[in-house]
Amino acid sequence: MGHVPVLLNEVLEALAPADGETYVDGTFGGGGYALRVLESADCKVIGIDRDLDAIARAEKLSETEPRLTPLLGRFGDMDALLLNNGIDRVEGVMLDIGVSSFQIDQAERGFSFMRDGPLDMRMGRSGPSAADVVNTMAPADLAQVIRQLGEEKQARRIAGAIVTRRSEKPFETTLDLADAIETALGGRRGRKTHPATLTFQALRMFVNDELGELARGLAAAERMLVPGGRLVVVTFHSLEDRLVKLFLRSRAGLGGGGSRYLPERAKGPAPTFDLLQKKAIEPSESETETNPRARSARLRVGVRTPAAFWVDAVDTGVRVPDLRDVEVAA
Repeated sequence: MGHVPVLLNEVLEALAPADGETYVDGTFGGGGYALRVLESADCKVIGIDRDLDAIARAEKLSETEPRLTPLLGRFGDMDALLLNNGIDRVEGVMLDIGVSSFQIDQAERGFSFMRDGPLDMRMGRSGPSAADVVNTMAPADLAQVIRQLGEEKQARRIAGAIVTRRSEKPFETTLDLADAIETALGGRRGRKTHPATLTFQALRMFVNDELGELARGLAAAERMLVPGGRLVVVTFHSLEDRLVKLFLRSRAGLGGGGSRYLPERAKGPAPTFDLLQKKAIEPSESETETNPRARSARLRVGVRTPAAFWVDAVDTGVRVPDLRDVEVAA
């Protein structure tokens, strides 16, 4: 099963593709959004992805659709990627945050315990893997990652069980880790989801620095969008949606609503975004029935103003250890 784009009609309505304009699909994946944008107007789409498989798909599609330009890299670096390819402004940026169905469905990528495979989880296939994290990270740091990014209440217990088990034998596969976590938590006990679900989510987000990437991507979009350009972001996780919400509220001059992560600004730079609506757009009941993956999806939209971009770094609001400190297996 390929990746099914969620909130597709809503994304297209928010982006409002027009002839002669250029749009960025910062998380190309299977190209579902990009192709529909190209069908909607005589425009161009830059498809960015750090996953080599996704770029291979984009390159194949570009053979018959020359208006699509694939670029290998991270969407957090979109301004540098675009400038290196002679593009200094764009009319729209789309971001579909998280893991794609293509990645989940490939056991050898190690994103899911639904199929046994190497404990990898790297979107770009470089740097520390999930196996490196669980086999080398200090117990307190591991618990922090699981608690902060997985919002897992049993983080310390899970981290302790991982550390005990790895002293006997390093973790190598997805099912090996999932089984160890299930045992540590005393089995499923009537849970609707597997006990390892939140831990796997946390490891994937940490290994790929997903919140940091999102923060950099939002700032890069702010720098690259023309006045009137649209930033359209689909998230599937509360931490991601909160980050997008706080970014757009802040950049719209609405402050952080008293959040401990982003205090209200008494005075600051001119707003760089207008909000089409304050609340996130959610999928319809009919969409969630046909595509269960859409249940947790949230769409937020900002329209770029003529104001100069802010120089402030975007705070993720989450504190976890530095991925660069993780020991990589030889």
